Amino acid sequence: MSLIGRVIATEKVPTTIDDFCFWTSKDLILNPFDVVKVKHVNQSNTFAVVEEISHITDSASFLSDFISNDFGDVDAEAGTFRIGMNYVKAKVVGNTKNIFIPVQSNAKVFLATKEEVIEALGLDNIKNPLVCGYLEMYEGTNEKEKIMIPVNIDAKFLIGPDGAHLNISGISGLAAKTSYAMFLLKSIQDKCLASEETEDIAFVVFNVKGKDLLALDEPNDFDNNIKEEHNTKEFYKTLGLETSPFKQVTYLYPYSNQKKSNTYVDKELFKKQTDLNKAYQYKFEYEKDKESLDLMFSNIDDSTQTMDSIISRIIDNQDGFGSISDWQSFISKLEDRCEAGNSNNKDISVLSWRKFTRMVKKSIKNNYLFSNVNEHNREVRIAEKIKDIQRNDVFVIDIAKLDSDMQAFVFGYTVRELYNIQLGEKDTTEGKKPPSKIIIFIDELNKFASTETPKDSPILKQILDIAERGRSLGIILFGAEQFKSAIHSRVTGNSSTFAYGRTNAIELSKGDYKYIPNVYKNMMTRLKQGEYIIQNPIFRSLLNIKFPKPLYKQFK
Repeated sequence: MSLIGRVIATEKVPTTIDDFCFWTSKDLILNPFDVVKVKHVNQSNTFAVVEEISHITDSASFLSDFISNDFGDVDAEAGTFRIGMNYVKAKVVGNTKNIFIPVQSNAKVFLATKEEVIEALGLDNIKNPLVCGYLEMYEGTNEKEKIMIPVNIDAKFLIGPDGAHLNISGISGLAAKTSYAMFLLKSIQDKCLASEETEDIAFVVFNVKGKDLLALDEPNDFDNNIKEEHNTKEFYKTLGLETSPFKQVTYLYPYSNQKKSNTYVDKELFKKQTDLNKAYQYKFEYEKDKESLDLMFSNIDDSTQTMDSIISRIIDNQDGFGSISDWQSFISKLEDRCEAGNSNNKDISVLSWRKFTRMVKKSIKNNYLFSNVNEHNREVRIAEKIKDIQRNDVFVIDIAKLDSDMQAFVFGYTVRELYNIQLGEKDTTEGKKPPSKIIIFIDELNKFASTETPKDSPILKQILDIAERGRSLGIILFGAEQFKSAIHSRVTGNSSTFAYGRTNAIELSKGDYKYIPNVYKNMMTRLKQGEYIIQNPIFRSLLNIKFPKPLYKQFK
């Protein structure tokens, strides 16, 4: 590749085993994350990643430059030509012979070839390759020197057992968090579909915004832009992925009646999906789902465990709850408990029963999600439907139109069922075994596992358990949120992979980003849609990757 400069070392700014500077032509356009090669001792090559690019002149001060322009006349021509230069600070990422003494002054610096970039970033020895995007380098140089490299991550460091869990952060609407998560899920499904030797993996995806994920198996029409469709599919082929949307997709929508719709899906799409045996409406039945009542109190601080005590008595069929068979009778029984003098248990006051009843009625009363299932109308319980989840299945659970408390209930309920399936505590249909891994994707993770969530929240406890034990149990969490700093530290601390999208300077000032070099943090404030900065233990440096547009149907 091209010779672009030479290493410089001064008394105040020496070269080190970690970094060095080099001068280069003023009209050469380099970018952070570009890889350069330096000729080193013993005929070895040292590779480094560009971090900072600066320009200096021989001017002693700003005032000198101001005076030389006729004391600030913007139209004046300077009488003396200023000597100027560009210099680049680069971080060392490797050497072809593992020689890590500092590079020498005046050593030649080159743009790296495609093969050298792959070697420098450690992308050549990925044992379990899974494509996670692509790199574009030397965009400011001529067309011959530009390179595009598919980036593979080691699947065992993303979905276990060596590492697990993904956290995606970025400003809503700009960073395309959901699109990137779906790109990774498609990459995993394609890998599993391509070979029977890969692990059994299934997916459970929560739709939390509009109709975003309600047509994962429908092809993207690209607004009838044939050229864009062709270019996008060519990108997928280059990355070794199929050009079709997701396969084996099942949709679970919250039950709606003629009076109230609980989903954003339109009638035409829903009918199409039901005709193809892909869509169902979910409900919760009292006798089978009452054990999940604690999830209705996920955002309530219950430090005295009073609510928990009431739930235990209900589940154990005490205080007359053993004769209850439906939600309406349950509410009536609760209202009876709230009457003064009707509490037989001195440990639980009437006031506590009233608080409990108020919270339960808020979620259940006049909510047709809490009623008996009619299988002839394609109504199901989530627990019954997902217990037989199989390899490569994609379950989309729609919670977008539900209020925040019901979203938390459905999410917590589903995660608990999946957890129990993997622990072998739930019976499955004879002859069916659950997949070895189930990946759960949820956007707006901050609603369920934020730093402000009550520490005794049952949903938070489940998420923390998954974060800490999930990779050994086969439950992998792909979470997304606007601000990483808002997420519980035990969730982010147990995530092996981070994808940083565009964010703001206030967020970047938080402690979660203190180990990221300033130049990369500055780049995070101006990342484009379809760009992420990826951090994973197998990469020798942070990577600025891109990914193509989704192949599944996009709703405006």
